[in-house]
Amino acid sequence: MSPELIQKIDDAGIIAVLIVDEVKHAVPLANALLKGGVDAIELTLRTPAALDAAKAIKKEVPEITLGFGTVLTVDQVKAVVDVGADFAVSPGCNPKIIAEAIKQGLPFAPGIMTPSDIEIAVQEGCRILKFFPAATSGGMKHLESMSAPYNYLGLKFIPLGGCNLENAPSYLESELITAIGGSWVAKRPLIQSENWESITKNALEIRNLITKIRS
Repeated sequence: MSPELIQKIDDAGIIAVLIVDEVKHAVPLANALLKGGVDAIELTLRTPAALDAAKAIKKEVPEITLGFGTVLTVDQVKAVVDVGADFAVSPGCNPKIIAEAIKQGLPFAPGIMTPSDIEIAVQEGCRILKFFPAATSGGMKHLESMSAPYNYLGLKFIPLGGCNLENAPSYLESELITAIGGSWVAKRPLIQSENWESITKNALEIRNLITKIRS
């Protein structure tokens, strides 16, 4: 990842993880998040609408730092590059996918949960890693113990899976964390029901917390 992108993610502090079922929701969703101070998102490749939703956001809400999640295949790497993704992440650590991302010039954060995962990611040139699933694998206690032998490398982590407003401080107070990932900010039912007001409220809550912790 470029220093500029790393700084954007670090400044964001939160990456909203989104499942978008209808393209018509993409722009109002992005605007609702932006209104609440959340300007980094991860569109999961779990619905047919994801790529077209990204195109709409890139065109209408260019202030958003737009990433993709659940990137599992070489073809998906190529597809998200074609729509102008700023970065991508995956649940696991697949050297083939990392290599394709590097080939395509796509900043990529593979998923890690074990020291072996970290070593594979480091071997492939990654320095920002997705810690997944964060909560069920032990949260910050697990990450601190697991990452200790590699701290001299300056690795940074994005925890996803079970993050919420209550446990966010345990992550955000650590220098290991660049940003947390969270679906609670804009849960699928909120998007489907077009409850933009609640999404903005959730975004404001986490933005205020990040500002308080990191100021």
